This record gives sequence, structure tokens and C-alpha cells, in this order.
Amino acid sequence: MTGDYRQKIQELPQVAATVKGWKRGGERVVVANGCFDVLHVGHVRYLQAARREGDRLVVALNSDSSTRALKGAQRPILGEQARAELVAALGCTDLVVIFAELTVEKVLRTIVPAVHAKGTDYTADTVPERALAAELGYRIAITGDPKDHSTRDLLRDIAQRVESENNNQKGGANAAATCDPKADGCQ
Repeated sequence: MTGDYRQKIQELPQVAATVKGWKRGGERVVVANGCFDVLHVGHVRYLQAARREGDRLVVALNSDSSTRALKGAQRPILGEQARAELVAALGCTDLVVIFAELTVEKVLRTIVPAVHAKGTDYTADTVPERALAAELGYRIAITGDPKDHSTRDLLRDIAQRVESENNNQKGGANAAATCDPKADGCQ
């Protein structure tokens, strides 16, 4: 797909029609899914590895409401449109579809990919849609690097750094305010 990467973001009926054409042309379609809230290197590696499982990659992105239901009231940090644009801008992504359900089952039933790629936080036995894979005949692939990256950990690290910086700034201001001008080293 050429032009504006935002053209990759489509509603499910459009995605289904495009995928049907790809399949007619003999292309193997992979679906990867997730919230992708605050895109990080683990997400990129997961999606790149997912793309290597086939010829085309469709990324199914959890909506704001399903992300909130899965991750908690403070999430997502980025809205669904921003998250969709970030994922669509990746070279490995062919299409992005936003879904509101808690699982990607509706997207998988509509597209029926050759492969459903899941991250390494899953095993073949823990993939929520494993029964659907058996029913529809697609393969599940666990892709990406070990789960050493998470948005939760990234957000925690950012919060700790901000808190540390704030404490350092407050400490500096407090030190100046309580400094005895007659003491050595006080300016």
C-alpha cells in the first residue's frame, strides 16, 4: 500500500475485502493483535516476527474501551487512533483494524488468516483463541523476543524517573532556602 500510512487503518469489512483479494492471489495472511499502548521495542519485534510468518500482516488493535477493560482504568495512555497510526507507520504492517471486543475472535472469524501470531507472553496452550484456531484451521505462532519489555514496566520506570527528578529539584530548592549564608560553600 502506497501513500499515507493512515490508509492502512480500516474498518473490518474493508479489511476482509482486501484480505480476500490477497488470499485469491495466493498470499498468506497473518493476524497479530494487542493494545500497543505506548509502543516499545518489544511490540516492534513481535510485529516484525509476526510478518515473517506470512506475506501480509494485519494488526488487530484493541479499542480504548477494550484496553481499559483488559489493562485497568488508567489505560490506555494513548488513544486508539494514535496507537493505530503508530502501528500503521511500521513497515511490517499492511493493515490495522480496531476492535472493541475483549478477544480478537470476531476479527479472526471474519478474516480466517493462515496464521495468528501471539507474543511470547503466551504459549500454544494459553492463547485464548486456540479452540477457534482448531475450528477454523489456522496456525498459531508465538513470535517476538522474550517478554523482557512491557508497557507497564516502561510506565513504572518513567514514573520513577520523574519522581526522582522532582525530588532532586525540590531538594535543591530546599537546600538553597535553608542555606546559611555564613557557612562554607553557600552562595
